[in-house]
Amino acid sequence: MKINNKFAIGCLIQWYEIELIEEYLQSVKNALDLIDNKENVIVDLYFNCSQELEKIDEEQMTISEIKNKYKDILKKLFGDLEYGGYNIHSYINDVSNSMYTIADYRRDFNDNYCVKVDVLMWGESDSLIPRQTFQILDNLHTSVKENTPKYVSFFGTCKMWDESWLPIEHTEFTDKPFVDGDTENWWSLRYNMNIDEMNSFNDKVEELDIKAINQYKFNGCGLVISSDLVKSGVNIPKSSFFIHEDTAFMLQLQRLFGGEIPQYVIKNILLVHNRKHTKKRFYVKGELKTDDVSGGRLRHDWYKKASDMSHHNCYNMFNQSKTYTWGDVFKDG
Repeated sequence: MKINNKFAIGCLIQWYEIELIEEYLQSVKNALDLIDNKENVIVDLYFNCSQELEKIDEEQMTISEIKNKYKDILKKLFGDLEYGGYNIHSYINDVSNSMYTIADYRRDFNDNYCVKVDVLMWGESDSLIPRQTFQILDNLHTSVKENTPKYVSFFGTCKMWDESWLPIEHTEFTDKPFVDGDTENWWSLRYNMNIDEMNSFNDKVEELDIKAINQYKFNGCGLVISSDLVKSGVNIPKSSFFIHEDTAFMLQLQRLFGGEIPQYVIKNILLVHNRKHTKKRFYVKGELKTDDVSGGRLRHDWYKKASDMSHHNCYNMFNQSKTYTWGDVFKDG
């Protein structure tokens, strides 16, 4: 099929996610392969080799080997230098002492592509996007752009930890129990789902269940944003220097528009977020293979401080509280 609108999907890939990223890229390719005019979807990839925060354990792998492996993955999936007709915008940051976080990337992605395409989508290395993604989003944008050109959208997600997430939980997940730490049940937050499992939910859908809500609920994994919304001033503030950028974006949206902007939830199409994937952090110096994602991060003294300061900035951007920076994170004392 041909799509009528233009899209950009963007993903920041950290070097230590090298063993994880192929499955995400495969899911993107699967979605693109259903489209005849692939040039209408820009796939923006920023591969970050910076070791300003995490250092590589060169006894296991070198940064050159990781870069070569990444290039091999791109060639395997998308073809030769021209990526076989896919509209891939790939950039490798080779500057080892630069600081570039998910908040920086997504802010820049929004700014750059809101004037080039109609709809933006935030990719994430530990996610799998439905192969129906661009067909659904193209039809959605065509149907709503006249009356609500400014909107956000979100696919159905797994069972979450409290009832505030019910509006965006997938229809087959929402009646399941939340079991903290559970890795065995397919609906659970910590369960690592593969592409075939995701397809088993999505391929049987005959009629989409799309709901419009105004009490915003989303995270950054797979968030869909109409370009008109970003053009109107909604973006990640510079005070979001590390994480919590998705919440900061939501609070900016609420502040500027109240509840006037709809969030369209595609309830019965699943987008997978393997947020605790065992392959998310490889070859990081000082981390153990037995560490989960959270345990690995917390081995670094700076992590909790940066997380707490980012959280503070996010929830205090509209008052006179101090705005913290990386300088505060690494300040002695």
